[in-house]
Amino acid sequence: MKLSVLSKKLWCVHKPLVLLITPLVFSPLLVTLPEKEGRCLYVVVLMATFWCSEALPLAVTAMLPICLFPTLGIITSKKLCPQYFLETNFLFLSGLVMASSIEEWGLHRRIALKVLSLAGVKPAWLILGMMMTSSFLSMWLSNTATTAMMLPIANAILESLFGDLESLKRKCKSIKDRDDGIAIGQSNRMDSLPSVSSEKQILSLDGMDAAEQNDSRTAEEIQSEAEYQMRVWKGFLICIPYAASIGGTATLTGTAPNLILIGQLKNYFPECDLINFGSWFAFAFPLMLLFLLLGWLWIAFIHGGLNTRLCFKKHDQRANQEAQARALIEEDYRKLGPLNSFHFSFAEAAISFFFVLYAVLLFTRDPKFFTGWSVFFKKGYVSDAVTGVIIVSILFFFPSQKPSLSWWLDPKASNVPYVPLLSWKKAQESVPWNIILLLGGGFAMAQACEESGLASWIGDHLQPLAKVPPAAAMMLITAFVACFTEFASNTATIIIFLPVIAELAFHVSVNPLYFMIPATVGSSYAFMLPVSTPPNSIAFASGHLMVKDMVKTGVVMNILGLLSVTLAINTWGKTMFNLDTYPDWARPLNQTIVHMPNVTL
Repeated sequence: MKLSVLSKKLWCVHKPLVLLITPLVFSPLLVTLPEKEGRCLYVVVLMATFWCSEALPLAVTAMLPICLFPTLGIITSKKLCPQYFLETNFLFLSGLVMASSIEEWGLHRRIALKVLSLAGVKPAWLILGMMMTSSFLSMWLSNTATTAMMLPIANAILESLFGDLESLKRKCKSIKDRDDGIAIGQSNRMDSLPSVSSEKQILSLDGMDAAEQNDSRTAEEIQSEAEYQMRVWKGFLICIPYAASIGGTATLTGTAPNLILIGQLKNYFPECDLINFGSWFAFAFPLMLLFLLLGWLWIAFIHGGLNTRLCFKKHDQRANQEAQARALIEEDYRKLGPLNSFHFSFAEAAISFFFVLYAVLLFTRDPKFFTGWSVFFKKGYVSDAVTGVIIVSILFFFPSQKPSLSWWLDPKASNVPYVPLLSWKKAQESVPWNIILLLGGGFAMAQACEESGLASWIGDHLQPLAKVPPAAAMMLITAFVACFTEFASNTATIIIFLPVIAELAFHVSVNPLYFMIPATVGSSYAFMLPVSTPPNSIAFASGHLMVKDMVKTGVVMNILGLLSVTLAINTWGKTMFNLDTYPDWARPLNQTIVHMPNVTL
């Protein structure tokens, strides 16, 4: 049998092979290390391998602690199972339910089109508008849902700017084939009009063929313009998943790694109450804005959006295309109806109110830099999870139609069934239960690492790193996590590394938050590969991007992200979380060490 044929057959069954071989490969850990620590490390390594290789579904791997930790005598199931539904999971669940109600009534679409209409229609401004909209929505919706919603809008705008993509690709080919390519592209564009989405049918393309036939530009100018347009098109497609990943870091509920951090802190440092929705937002939102600005400048630069047209008006073919794009956005927004019209339904207004209330109450509960409303309740009883669940519970009984007294008084009025803002069926369909299980698996792993002493054992072996300056160690940790998450789920990545990072911080006498916060944020900075995140995969699946496009743009994005989070944690982050000293709340991590000097970072 040829080697190529054998390799293909092996690849077809690589997942079962990983499942069979991995336990055998790492079995020496069970006999070469101290009993409890070795068994716990064995399970952790198995789970890490299965998560990275996806030999099992991520959620199934997340349930392995229930199977393995009790049977290996590491921790009792009575202690382990509650980790799968901590209050952190309820905060995450409340965010998902709120997001599903926003999607149910189309509020996210109104927000997106309004921001795009304000941003302007020049490519650079449109890219900025796309990034601002995607990042804002991703703060509350999932990164995947945001990307899936924004890409059709982007494609509709791009077609109004540049015409059909296939025609544009043909123009980018050799000058010799230009005429044939344009003719075929025009034919394909007109044939495909009835089958495209409604957004792409809003503007009539009549007269564009004649304009192309009467084009007085040289072949070189046409090809150069087409290449520019292709770069802009790719910039649009790339900026949306990138901005969604960046935006998710700004709120605790925006992405799973942020919640993993909270859960790990509660496990390792129960007395640490510095991070909640408000304090995290105060730290991460300015960081998001900084990175978003730097990312926009880079994407607009590499994809042709930054030029003199940003400052000066020109009356040329591009100006006409920009006018068409503006008309498309405005027409789409008009279809939703003005805010004071019948089209802006009572349900939209109600969802808008509860969405704002949800965000404000979470932010002001206990933001740390001013007194929050939680002081009116018994200390420690009301958490972010309580706040979120209270608000989203109202959605299940609040009416979606305006109550009317005349309906009760008019016997002839039609009996319209009562419809709440959100049904349980819709909420259940929208909640990714696999992610909730993944969160629980991470918390269970952390609990087992602490219970077995594995975390302390790892920390003892990291003692040589104490000689590395804390700032350099922080950058190395963040860079490593960001690189690792290019190939593995960001949730799985942070689950694996946060316990190690916490122990490292303890053993080098550095405030644990100084290492853990940048690592958590860095786990969301996966920009180089299509497989890095679901948003990247969605954009790549459009068929208009190549891997090299994402790598070329993503490498610099990773560097910009690392620099941004380094600046944030060493400036306002240091002040907010008092990172200059080793805190008292971190000492219970390892009771064996009593004296720990304060260390200036």
